[in-house]
Amino acid sequence: MNLASLLTEQVNAASEGIDTLPTEGVLEVINAEDRKIADAVKLEIPAIAKAVDAIVEAIRGGGRLFYIGAGTSGRLGVLDASECPPTFNAAPDLVQGIIAGGDGALARATETTEDDPAIGARDLKARGFTKRDVLVGIAASGRTPYVLGAVEEAVRCGAVTVGISCTPDSELSAAVAIPIAPLAGPEILAGSTRMKAGTATKLVLNMLTTATFIRLGYVYGNLMVNVQPKNRKLVDRARRIIAQAAGVDYEQAGTLLEASGNQVRTAIVMSRGGTGRAEAERRLAACGGHISEALNNNG
Repeated sequence: MNLASLLTEQVNAASEGIDTLPTEGVLEVINAEDRKIADAVKLEIPAIAKAVDAIVEAIRGGGRLFYIGAGTSGRLGVLDASECPPTFNAAPDLVQGIIAGGDGALARATETTEDDPAIGARDLKARGFTKRDVLVGIAASGRTPYVLGAVEEAVRCGAVTVGISCTPDSELSAAVAIPIAPLAGPEILAGSTRMKAGTATKLVLNMLTTATFIRLGYVYGNLMVNVQPKNRKLVDRARRIIAQAAGVDYEQAGTLLEASGNQVRTAIVMSRGGTGRAEAERRLAACGGHISEALNNNG
C-alpha cells in the first residue's frame, strides 16, 4: 500500500477551510474531530483485551513488555513505559520503550533510521529480547520498516507480537499475532499523525499498561496500592490510600503503615483482615499480591 492511499494521509473534509477560521473556530474543528477517537478505540477493545491477557501471562512467566516505534509513535511508547515505575512501582526494565534513533530522538526528530528494518531488529536484540517477552510495534501508518523489522525478529524468537496502527489492513496488522487498529479517520492536518492517530495510540497504550497492572494486583478498587513511601509526598499518599481502602483515619493509617514495614498492601490486609503483618504477607503471597483475594481467602 503506497503512502498516498493510507487513511492517515487523506484530506479531512471537516477541516479543509480551517486556515480561514477564527481561533475558536479552529479549536472547535479540532475538538469535534477528537471526539471521534474514543469511539474508534472502543471498537478495538476485544483486541486490546487479548493483548492485555497475553502481556499479563508473559509477565507472570518472567517476561517483559516492549514498545517499539519511530517518531511520534516511538515517543508515545517510551512515555508510557517511563510512567510505569512511578505509577505502579514496577521494575524499571519491566516495561521498555524503544525509539528509532535512540534517546536523542525523544527531543529532536531523527526519523531517517525508521526506513531500515535491520536497525529495528538490531535495537530489539540489543535489549535482550526473548521469546518470554511481548513486543508491541507502534506505527500509525502500519508500514514503518523499522517497526516491521523488529516485529519480524520477535516472531523469529517465538514471542507474542502486538501491533498498533491507525489504518485498515496494514502491513503491521498482518505481521503480528494481535493487531489493534483504531481508525480515527483523516487528520485535521493531512498526514499529521501526531494528532488524532497519536491520541488514539496514547489511549490504547494507557489501556494496555493500566489494565495489565490491575490484573497483576497493583491496584485495589481504583487505588494505586503498590506505591512505595520513599519521600514525604509518597508517605502522605500511602497513608491516604490506606485510610481510604481500610476505612480508618489518617493517624491510624500511619500506624498501620509503620507496622506493615511500609508496605501499603500489607497494611490494608492487616486492617481489613484483622491480622498481623506475617499473616497478611502470607495471604498476599498466596494470591500473587491481590488484596481482594487475600481478604477473601483466610486459609
